[in-house]
Amino acid sequence: MTVLLGSYSLPLLGVSLFIAALTYITYKPLSNYLHKWFEMKPIPGLERSYPFIGHALMFKTDPGEFFRQIVDYTQEFRDKPLFKIWVGPIPFVILYHAENVEKVLSNPVHLDKSFAYKFLHPWLGTGLLTSTGKKWRQRRKILTPTFHFSILTEFLEVMNEQAKILVEKLGKQAGKGPFNCFSHITLCALDIICETAMGKKIYAQSNSESEYVKSVYKMSDIISRRQRTPWFWPDCMYYYFGEGKEHDKTLKVLHSFTNKVIKERTRIMSSSESDSESDQGTRKRRAFLDMLLKTQDENGNKLSHQDIQEEVDTFMFEGHDTTAASMNWTLHLLGSHPEIQRKVQQELQEVFGTSDRPVNTEDLKQLKYLDCVIKESLRLFPSVPFFARSLCDDCHINGFTVPKGANAIVVTYTLHRDPRYFPEPEEFRPERFLPENSEGRPPYAYVPFSAGLRNCIGQRFAQMEEKVVLASTLRKFSIQACQQRDNLRPVGELILRPEKGIQIKLEKRAS
Repeated sequence: MTVLLGSYSLPLLGVSLFIAALTYITYKPLSNYLHKWFEMKPIPGLERSYPFIGHALMFKTDPGEFFRQIVDYTQEFRDKPLFKIWVGPIPFVILYHAENVEKVLSNPVHLDKSFAYKFLHPWLGTGLLTSTGKKWRQRRKILTPTFHFSILTEFLEVMNEQAKILVEKLGKQAGKGPFNCFSHITLCALDIICETAMGKKIYAQSNSESEYVKSVYKMSDIISRRQRTPWFWPDCMYYYFGEGKEHDKTLKVLHSFTNKVIKERTRIMSSSESDSESDQGTRKRRAFLDMLLKTQDENGNKLSHQDIQEEVDTFMFEGHDTTAASMNWTLHLLGSHPEIQRKVQQELQEVFGTSDRPVNTEDLKQLKYLDCVIKESLRLFPSVPFFARSLCDDCHINGFTVPKGANAIVVTYTLHRDPRYFPEPEEFRPERFLPENSEGRPPYAYVPFSAGLRNCIGQRFAQMEEKVVLASTLRKFSIQACQQRDNLRPVGELILRPEKGIQIKLEKRAS
């Protein structure tokens, strides 16, 4: 008997150690999950939640239907200050009232991005969008000067050049009936961000089949799908049963491109005798990349190649799709409201007359009604339809306690439709944003570029680009929308897009 026990003692010991290790590994996550579950029980929520997978099985797989589902939930809970959703073992509280959004966004404690942003890390690393804590504060401090207005005005030349190419392309469509303008606008925005961020022309408007162009869109779709399916959150599941291989293949294209550009730009800068003048004595255009290559932290250390690549990839991701979507929605809205379009064109006539000159900084200041149009378009169709934060401390919202570690999602699409601050919210009324009509409106009722300390660092760049491209287009063409708004079916993935593009007709205006 002793011999038998001795022969089984090692396997039994191994099993015991395995069970002890498993218990140790799972105890903390399980106790954390149960703590949050009991803490958040009083918060209103959806029915039919399942242990550990939460409401994930309820979510629609089609991105357009999923977005509509989230918006419908906010309408269902409109009279509640917030409600909760469990995505896998992760709790989210959904916010869509200005006073409750302010509780999170104005608090300097809650600066960490939500769990869902971790799926952007393979592409963007921990750059300005995804970093947290000390790294985010240092990076924001370093990068803020690169978005100074005096530097942004240098990019006007690029914006005007690319807008001119766009107008030439659109001219071929004028008078020929409906066409989808979405890709035309998006490729223009991509050319602008490539040249301003990296100093690299990719000629997207003339080469829409570019591998890099396709990969930018593909990666956005891949990440959005993974965020909605918690069973693919673990890497082992994602690579065996999900899109892991396609993800890495696409990622390789994106990183290879930006890596090559950074190396080229570094070599050019190091071999140049002067940063400001070329050999021919002509002014050299600066790009964000050039400034990143020169940037130093408080200790005098330059950013590493990885640091620079993180920020360049972040500029590329954030800097073209958002503005492109906003400009497309604006064209649709102006095409649907000819009386507002006429007001914009009257303002353009007052500023530019019949000249073909490019837009300058003084023009940007004078285009006040166009500015209101862009703001109202972003109210109805915010480029980022929802964004999320991880709560770094217990948060008390309208009598409910949301525990530390939960995630808060701000649904800008619903927030911007609060009838308390935007009467008849579905109506397109740019006059809402005239100074006299904006008085008394809470600052957190309208947050197309987020708000608080983590607001969008590039919002002035985006507003400048939109004014230049839209002004250039509307000086040359009159627009007629060919879709009813109800037929556009917004798709809220990482960016708010119309499901089947924007169909418009163009007519050339008399010179």
